[in-house]
Amino acid sequence: MAGVLDGVDQRTKLAGHNRFELLLFKLVSKQRFGINVFKVQEVIQCPPLTQIPNSHSVICGVAHLRGKTIPVLDLSMAIGMRPLVRDAGCYVIVTEYNRSIQGFLVGSVDRIINIGWEQVKAPPTGTGKESYLTAVTEIDGELIEVIDVEKVMKEVIGGREEASAEVIDMEVTSKNDHILVVDDSSVARNQVKRVCQQIGIECTLLKDGQEAWDHLNALVADGIDIQDKYSMIISDVEMPRMDGYTLATKIKADPNMKKIYLILHTSLSGVFNTSMVQKVGANQFLAKFDPDSLMNAIQQQLKLYHAEHS
Repeated sequence: MAGVLDGVDQRTKLAGHNRFELLLFKLVSKQRFGINVFKVQEVIQCPPLTQIPNSHSVICGVAHLRGKTIPVLDLSMAIGMRPLVRDAGCYVIVTEYNRSIQGFLVGSVDRIINIGWEQVKAPPTGTGKESYLTAVTEIDGELIEVIDVEKVMKEVIGGREEASAEVIDMEVTSKNDHILVVDDSSVARNQVKRVCQQIGIECTLLKDGQEAWDHLNALVADGIDIQDKYSMIISDVEMPRMDGYTLATKIKADPNMKKIYLILHTSLSGVFNTSMVQKVGANQFLAKFDPDSLMNAIQQQLKLYHAEHS
């Protein structure tokens, strides 16, 4: 797997075309799971791990890689399966999520596949809110499960869910503002909603780009002005059926929608996001999940929105 991440420049060209690459792996059974290659820095055989006293049971220990110390999580345990046998046969997928670097211990690593987001579906009905799936796709007749890593990270690593009192500008309290939030992760949707509620903003929560696109078109068909309905749109990038880059491109190309302020809010690495935001016409990129940064971004736009609509 040493060369698994060669050609990152080539992979960035997939963004904006509703396509992505999925790294397939197994945990403790024959079931294969997937993770977006853009989240992955490298794949290595499990290195020696240093135990951390009183740490979460899912954390196997810490690994020392290239001068950095990173936590390694047993991904099997994290999603409610039995623990992995922590030996030299395991692999660690080193990832960057939500502004932090961590490793996920997995049983084996398979291959990388290149697919369209339209081939990725929401989890089957009935999986419930306790499910760790954010999406599924079918490869060679086999169902591949895409794990909701943001849910795993919240449960194991934790972090603040609300913005600090000192960043809240009481002069920007909501004037019946309404924000459209688009994200396939229920954890991420509710994180944004919780920040918005701190200043009295109502949210409409949708699960993917296609659902958002259909919703916006239905509003236009009913004669509703999108900018009057929503103060802004906050959208994830990685989503089944239609990704955030494609949604942004469509919105900004539509004369009935193009003036709406659009924030791409993603746990993807920021290496190429500035250029991608410009390419698809989004107004701002914001890395997940920092409630203070999100609150500041929302308040700054609300000031402009209120000035324009006063």
